[in-house]
Amino acid sequence: MADGVEELEAECEERLVFLRERHVRFFLRCLQVLPEGYSSLETSRLTIAFFALSGLDMLDALDMVNKADIIEWIYSLQVLPTEDNSNLNRCGFRGSSYLGMPFNPSKRPGVVHPYDSGHIAMTYTALSSLVILGDDLRRVHVDACLAGLRALQLEDGSFCAVPEGSENDMRFVYCASCICYMLNNWSGMDMKKSIDYIRRSMSYDNGLAQGAGLESHGGSTFCGIASLCLMGKLEEVFSEKELNRIRRWCIMRQQNGFHGRPNKPVDTCYSFWVGATLKLLNIFQFTDLEKNRNYIMSTQDRIVGGFAKWPDSHPDALHAYFGICGLSLMEESGVSEVHPALNVSRRTYERLQHLHHIWKAKDSKQSARAYTLLHD
Repeated sequence: MADGVEELEAECEERLVFLRERHVRFFLRCLQVLPEGYSSLETSRLTIAFFALSGLDMLDALDMVNKADIIEWIYSLQVLPTEDNSNLNRCGFRGSSYLGMPFNPSKRPGVVHPYDSGHIAMTYTALSSLVILGDDLRRVHVDACLAGLRALQLEDGSFCAVPEGSENDMRFVYCASCICYMLNNWSGMDMKKSIDYIRRSMSYDNGLAQGAGLESHGGSTFCGIASLCLMGKLEEVFSEKELNRIRRWCIMRQQNGFHGRPNKPVDTCYSFWVGATLKLLNIFQFTDLEKNRNYIMSTQDRIVGGFAKWPDSHPDALHAYFGICGLSLMEESGVSEVHPALNVSRRTYERLQHLHHIWKAKDSKQSARAYTLLHD
């Protein structure tokens, strides 16, 4: 009997230990081979790569991947403008090579294909992954990306995912905000319209929904608040009284971990979605960190690594990544600091700021040179 109690105590203790090396191996496998069940996500392969790459970055293990090869693969997914620029409204990044387009790592004009177009979430994850890998974004066709992004914005300020038309909601407002932020160019959206869309999405209970008149949700609240933070408009858009109401709605989402809506079960990923929102609203410190950590760790797979949505469930790339980001918000040992608005490591965020500084300096030199030529 005593031996059984000791074994149970040892197992419980192991469950609460963060198994970093197993998570590193889990993300490496996500970049190399996936179970058959992932085949339905082929068109979103770039998103899975982002979860794995950013996860490895959060674990300070990016040196274990071939960065140069992955960078070339990502650039091969860029939908480039044709020589006559007739497809500018379709540019961006596609999710994978599922259409069978010729391998073109952004070194020559694009090829016309009736079904080829960028996808807003794939463009967001492509740019994020390139910055994570240390690329300088020199091969990104910025003007075409921004033209493709503008074509996706609807009159109400929201965005579709693809030019053929799709659902439109707060997720894609966030993707658009991240794209503009990373490219350091907000001409890709009508910011006023998007801000109005975010404001109208505030529900009667003070959470943010996917759109006006819909149910408040932890994911859409993050997308709206993070977008405003990236725009530098949070305190212009919401009064302090309104922000306090949003804070209250978010902090009420904690049980042990966090859920996304009232009366729904807790879920690992909301430890980031809601936790990061609370971080951006400066009250994350008032959550119960121990209960939150214990829930996240209860979903850790101690054999193959990764985190699941719920305890005793199979881990997946999304929940593995957001579980680690949730732990990062609580300053877990062995996990890098996450930037709560941009959803990348603080190290990657600072690298992006350095790129912006270089671009600004280059633009200033070009402007000075043009002025000199004009006045000579």
